[in-house]
Amino acid sequence: MHNYQELKVWQKAMTLVENTYKIYSELPKAEQFNFGSQITRCALSIPSNIAEGAGRKSSTEFKRFLDIATGSSYELETQLILIERIFKIDTKEMIDQVVEVQKMIYALNRSFEKSTLVS
Repeated sequence: MHNYQELKVWQKAMTLVENTYKIYSELPKAEQFNFGSQITRCALSIPSNIAEGAGRKSSTEFKRFLDIATGSSYELETQLILIERIFKIDTKEMIDQVVEVQKMIYALNRSFEKSTLVS
């Protein structure tokens, strides 16, 4: 088991959730249910799956939850691109944060692969 709260990727993902709620508040009221619900679910899924995976007994299980977090991050990225295109809300900084989290998850995943090759 890992202390997920010490993982930089989890910390960045938590900030991503906070920033997602800021974007949510900028959406037109009529779209807060559709887009707002979608982006908050995606964002919440990222640190939640990192935490759940960290609590698992094996690196293989942790990697599976990291894969789910990655999928949620790509879904969030797509939703943010759509929000920018449709509602003209600037999401570039948020997208950059999502990409950073994606890279961090990828690196963490790779570290498990390298450790199993060495073992």
